This record gives sequence, structure tokens and C-alpha cells, in this order.
Amino acid sequence: QVQLVESGGGLVQAGGSLRLSCAASERTVITYTMGWFRQTPGKEREFVATISWSGHNTDYADSVKGRFTISRDNAKNTVYLQMNSLKSEDTAVYYCAAAPGVRLRDRVGDYDSWGQGTQVTVSS
Repeated sequence: QVQLVESGGGLVQAGGSLRLSCAASERTVITYTMGWFRQTPGKEREFVATISWSGHNTDYADSVKGRFTISRDNAKNTVYLQMNSLKSEDTAVYYCAAAPGVRLRDRVGDYDSWGQGTQVTVSS
């Protein structure tokens, strides 16, 4: 497993932007598929975005397509989630995750390493 640390969460007004970062403890993460998930109280953790090890392939939940962008800088062992045009329904704890292999993955069970989460609150 890889240690992951998220940062960049906070309070923002609807329509605003935030950029989340996820720093990995090991260089081997550059061979991993990475993902972002989010969770609100009483609900299951849900898929937000995923990116291949090379950064060339991405996939998004329908609810964030066109607003969120996932990217990675393998030289820094870091993955990012740029969130634009934020809505109140984007309020959640956001988690970074890592999965060994090359396939894009959108299921919680496919990931074996998780960060501690960072709170994003969007005020309307």
C-alpha cells in the first residue's frame, strides 16, 4: 500500500473553484491508476474521477464532467483535482486513492490505498 495525503479543501462559494492535491509517499505510485472519490454523511463513497499512470487517460462521473479535471505530475508523485463551477451538491469529504495496474477504475473496491480525506464545503 501507498500512503496518500490530500490537501486543498476548504470553504468556497457556489460558482467558485478549488484545487485538491494528493501527495504519495512512494515513487512506485507513478505506476498506479489514481482516483478521487467523495462521501457525505450517511451515503456511500462515490466515484469522482480517475487517471491512468501515464496521465493520458481519464474518466469522470457524469455529475462532474465539464467542471472537474484530474491530472498528475509523476515527477512530484502528486495527483490533482481541479474543481470549477462548484455547486452546493459538491460538498463532501474528498478522498484520493491508488490502485495498482493500468486500467481506469471507478469502483471503491478496486483501490487498495486511501488518503485521510479533505473537506470541501460549497456555500450557496
